[in-house]
Amino acid sequence: MSSVTKIIYLYGKKFLLKTKKSLRQKSLGFFHLTMRKNFYRMILRGDLMKIYLDNCCYNRPFDDQKQIKIQLETIAKLHIQNQIKIGIYNLVWSYILDFENKNNPYEDKKFQIAEWRFIAKENIFEENEEIILTAEKLQAEKNIKTYDALHIACAIFAKCDYFITVDKKLLNTQIEEIKIISPINFLQEVE
Repeated sequence: MSSVTKIIYLYGKKFLLKTKKSLRQKSLGFFHLTMRKNFYRMILRGDLMKIYLDNCCYNRPFDDQKQIKIQLETIAKLHIQNQIKIGIYNLVWSYILDFENKNNPYEDKKFQIAEWRFIAKENIFEENEEIILTAEKLQAEKNIKTYDALHIACAIFAKCDYFITVDKKLLNTQIEEIKIISPINFLQEVE
């Protein structure tokens, strides 16, 4: 392979990238356009976007993939995780994710999900008064279940930009401090 051509693999497909003095948008298509938008956003903000994925989101690839909606959510979620791995987004992990994952009866799923704890750029290892008060407020005002309220409270505490979930009830909940969004809508909004 010459020094002017590189092959980039994305989802098992080869993309040819011709490197001369500058990257051309058409050289890499969708991948380059995504990287470019996110790069400009990082420059303007001075930091990376922080996102929090809830337990439902981590488990989506293990769900029955017969329904097209589940397949699309899985693809979107895996794309987001790939972007986390290459440094486009900062992932936040919390003690409540650890707790729920430890109660997962499937060892293979538990192991694969637990790896994301070490990939996350920020970890909330234990609850504090602010998280508990926020969770209690969410439970009282929005009628959100305990674990979901703790997930959202951790994301708010970490000052995440987005809380990504596939939980229908949460997706229909409006919270002022954070945007709750599905993996598909997240990609449509930020890319």
